[in-house]
Formats: sequence, C-alpha cells, structure tokens
Amino acid sequence: MKNKKIWIGVGLVALIAIVAWLMSGGKKEEKVSFETSKVERQDIHTSITATGTIEPVTSVTVGTQVSGIVSKLYVDYNSIVKKGQVIAELDKTNLTSELKTAQANLSSAQSTLNYETTNYNRYKTLYEKGLVSADDYENARLSYDKARQQVATSRESVQKAQTNLSYATITSPIDGVVLSKSVEEGQTVAASFNTPELFTIAKDLTDMRVIADIDEADIGGVKEGQRVTFTVDAFPDDKFEGRVTQVRQEATTTSNVVTYEVVISAPNADLKLKPGLTANVTIFTLEKNDILAVPSKALRFMPNEAILQKGQTIEDTEAPTKVWTLEGNTFKAHKVETGTTNGMLTEIVSGISEGTEVLVDFSFNGSESPEGEQQASNPFMPRPRGNNRNNNQQKK
Repeated sequence: MKNKKIWIGVGLVALIAIVAWLMSGGKKEEKVSFETSKVERQDIHTSITATGTIEPVTSVTVGTQVSGIVSKLYVDYNSIVKKGQVIAELDKTNLTSELKTAQANLSSAQSTLNYETTNYNRYKTLYEKGLVSADDYENARLSYDKARQQVATSRESVQKAQTNLSYATITSPIDGVVLSKSVEEGQTVAASFNTPELFTIAKDLTDMRVIADIDEADIGGVKEGQRVTFTVDAFPDDKFEGRVTQVRQEATTTSNVVTYEVVISAPNADLKLKPGLTANVTIFTLEKNDILAVPSKALRFMPNEAILQKGQTIEDTEAPTKVWTLEGNTFKAHKVETGTTNGMLTEIVSGISEGTEVLVDFSFNGSESPEGEQQASNPFMPRPRGNNRNNNQQKK
C-alpha cells in the first residue's frame, strides 16, 4: 500500500512536468543576437606579392673589338666617368705597325697607278692614230683598271688599320659609374670570336628599377601605372615606392612554374638601393579610396524562420544582390548595386544610404553561428570563392 502511494506521487509529478512543458511550447525559446555593420566610406585595396632584383635603368658593357695587351687602366670600381673619357688603353705596337704597312702598300699602289695611267694614255693616243693594235690598247687599259682597284683596296686597308688603332683607346660611351671591372693591366684580351668585356658602366644610380617575376595566376591584374611598394633586406625598416612601367610579354618557365617579368620604377635619390639587391614587392592591383562599402558577408546574410523571434517578420525583395536591415520587428531587404570587391569589403554603388546599419551575421544564445552554418540553412546563397591574393582593407 505504501509503494502504491509512492508510485502515484511520482506519476503526478511527471504529469505536471509534461503539462508545463507542453504549455511552454515544447522547448525553450533561444535568444538570437545579430552582428551589424554600418554602410560607411572606406578604402578597398587588393595586392599581389612577388620578389625581384634591383638594377640600373641603363647600363652598358664596354668591350674591345681588337686583341692585345691591356697597357693602361684609368678607372676602377665606383669611378665616375664622363662620355668620351679614356678609361683604358691596349698596347698599340702591333696596331701601329699594321697601319704603317697599310700606308706603305697604299703608296706603292698609288705609284703603280701613276705609271699605268701614263701608259694607258700613251697607248690610247697611239691606238687612235692606228699605230698600235687593239689588243695592246686593251692590255694597257686593263692594267690601268687593276691599278685603280688596287689603290682603292689599299686605301680601305689604311682606313681599317686606323680604325683598329683607335679601338686600342677605350672610352666611356655614357656618363655614369663603373660597376664592374673584368681586366687588369698586363692582361691579354682576345677578340677573335666575341667582344671581350672590360667594364660595366651604369648611367645613373639615382634612377633604378626592379625586375619582378610575377606568377601567371596574378599577371592578369598587373597594369602599367599601378602603385608598388617594396623592401630590401639591407634596409628592413625602409619602405620604397615605385610604379609599374612595363609588363613584358615573354614568359619564363622554371620547374613548371610560369612567370612574367614586370618592370617597376625605383627612385633612388639617397643611393640606398644597390644593383643586385633582392626586393620584396607588393603591387596594388586595386585601389579605391573613400568609397561606400560594407563587409562582403553582409551580401550573403539571409534571414530565415529559424532565427525569427516572437512577432518578427521578413520583408523580402526579388533582387540578385541585397543587404538586410532590422527595422523594429521586420527584417527588410534592400536591393543594392555593387562595385569593386576585394573579398573582405564590397563597394556599394547605390541602393542604401551612408550610415545605415546592415545585418552581417547572427548567433544563438551568445554562441556565434559560423557563416557556413547560415549558408547550410540557405542552400541558394552564394558561397565565397578562394583568393590567393592579399586583400588589404583600411577604414577611414
């Protein structure tokens, strides 16, 4: 009898609990909080990174077209030179001898020509009077023509010998600074197959450039005139600036990686940048400043029945692109026209006014609902695409 009373009591408690649960709606209502963001003016930047090499805009390799022994060097590394300045000389002994031989041959050929000219004129007069045969006249004219050709050949030999002698004096072709020196006094240089390199002269070290290798996936966004910043390990605390001046069409393939060379200006008034330094380059492929923008995920926000609280309603609109506001108990959609985006921020061209609070995300009971869960409950919402580029944003 005692046990029966106990079981009746337990049953009554359970019945009361069930009735209370049913009267409360069968579950505890979850509290929803929302993340919002203002439509405000911001800067949208998109950039790509690469490495490159610093080099002078203009550099000239100075060589020699004749062989010989280097007899004099008048410049060294870092020497400042002017156009036409003598920077080296080769031994001129053999070249001078060749010139004298060519001049002697010219003199001999000229003497022969003088004789053949006189002989030809004599035979011509006798032939016109019928005193010599046509054969004798033609032989005299042939000898005269050969003598004239020999003089012309000898004159060219003299000119060539004079030119070769002038090549023994090496002058600077431009104003600039000597970057490298490849020979020493007493060294023999041979110009039989190619031109020996003696010096490399840079025209102006205050005007440098960076040759950057850009991956094929990023080259489509690189255009002339884009702003560039770069750093070098020699001055890690300094940031240098330049502009894209050329996008070269030739591709280079290394280990199945295709890259394109991009030329970047690098003003160097303080001469900190040295030829050969490695530059860590950031090219800003997109820069829009002081434009209306919202976080990109505001365009992916979509209210649904699961987040509605008591008395709340949804006022939707048929639009491919929209943002949402919570006005009282109403979720209201606003059709907007968008512009530039860098993945994190999206430009708002029209459709909503500056300063408006738009919904970005929501969470249940203070537990943030990841964007992926929200998208899972709305299968028609677009999903974010991956982006290997660097996206930089800065609020103004």
